[in-house]
Amino acid sequence: MKDLIKYIAQALVDNPDQVSVEEVEGNQTSVLELKVAKEDLGKVIGKQGRTARAMRTILSAASAKVKKRTVLEILE
Repeated sequence: MKDLIKYIAQALVDNPDQVSVEEVEGNQTSVLELKVAKEDLGKVIGKQGRTARAMRTILSAASAKVKKRTVLEILE
């Protein structure tokens, strides 16, 4: 899951070397924290949050396949 989000984010931004994804494991849920450069934040979120919502949809579909719940947080 971590590699999937990192791959998508690197394709969207101007500074792909500044993309980092940290995974925080829980009992039933894991949280992926996505950090990008400040000037690329708008590209990852998208207009009215559409790009972020699409990334979360892909993530939930992939995590449902492995029967786990994963949440994406975009950090500033």
